[in-house]
Amino acid sequence: MLDSLYIAGQYITHNKAKAATLIACITLIAALPLALESLLDESERQLTSRAASTPLVLGAKGSALDLVMNTLYFDDEVPELISMAATEQVAASDLAAPVPVYARYHARGFPIVGTTLDYFDFRRLQMAQGRPLAVLGECVIGADVARDLGLEPGDSLVSSPESVFDLAGVYPLKMKVVGVLRDSHTSDDRAVFVDLKTAWVIEGLGHGHDDVTRIKDRSVILDRTGDNVVANAKLMQFTEITEDNVGSFHFHGDAAIYPITAVIALPADEKSGTILRGRYLQADADYQIVEPDDVIDGLLENIFRIKNVLDAVIAVVGFATVLAIVLVFSLSLRLREREINTIFKLGCSRMTIARLLASEIAIIVLISGALCAAVVWMTNVYSSDLVRALFIG
Repeated sequence: MLDSLYIAGQYITHNKAKAATLIACITLIAALPLALESLLDESERQLTSRAASTPLVLGAKGSALDLVMNTLYFDDEVPELISMAATEQVAASDLAAPVPVYARYHARGFPIVGTTLDYFDFRRLQMAQGRPLAVLGECVIGADVARDLGLEPGDSLVSSPESVFDLAGVYPLKMKVVGVLRDSHTSDDRAVFVDLKTAWVIEGLGHGHDDVTRIKDRSVILDRTGDNVVANAKLMQFTEITEDNVGSFHFHGDAAIYPITAVIALPADEKSGTILRGRYLQADADYQIVEPDDVIDGLLENIFRIKNVLDAVIAVVGFATVLAIVLVFSLSLRLREREINTIFKLGCSRMTIARLLASEIAIIVLISGALCAAVVWMTNVYSSDLVRALFIG
């Protein structure tokens, strides 16, 4: 038997292209459904665990899925904006603690999440380096952001405009990194957290500039009436908040009308949550309130319907691949007739030839099995990161 394996090994080594093609086909057909199953299981775990830990999400009426995906996973699809008045409504009800979220902007491909310090307590996020948010213009980054961008406390990160053709006069904000979060293996690892006011500065609702009462350039002044000075667009606005200019930053208008994307409501108990949900069930309610668990369950049902279709397609393709492999071996036997006749003339029996062919098949299948196991193992090891990068993040 060892002799048969040796000869079969030499034949495979001599016909590398044919052997590599067969090994690749078998490996892909075997590894694809197993890897897909692993990724779907991990995506289900991540989606359900984060949704289950978030009691209620309040947002604008519209797509509940967009609302939940943006609030929980900071998805690029931004729901219709609501105002800070929604946060005040939840707080005034005494039924739940509100945690506002404003997930709209990005910095070097990572979502900027404007929120309050209550969010860090709610998600049980801990600092690996540095300190929490304290001053306007600071940011705390997730573990993946720190690794991918090579950032640490003391470095800076610049926000990105919503589009290349942003003509609204909103300048990118250079934010100071003051902390790096520990790995949580959730979407928080790929987020840049800022204070709500910092997010509003990025939007252009808050700004800082030179003291107009001390400006010597008269071309900047539009009107001066007593203590009131009106400046024009020539007045320089800061794009970085520092110790020297932080005092000049201010906001105009009522903060209650400033935008956010959602409010995470944390009810005191199940009864309080039920009462709070009832208050937003009326048709004339300004907002909708949803349970992320229910929304994600609906999403997973659709995902697994698609998975069933993929399984059927993979099964058909696998069957076709097996037939193709059988055809390759059959044609190979016809092409190797002279080789087989030579073996006969050397005195070998049909059983010996059968053992040689069986050894070739066994070696190819074993190599394919080893590669398949390696692919599945790598998928399992990196499934968490792959799911966040490909499906969620």
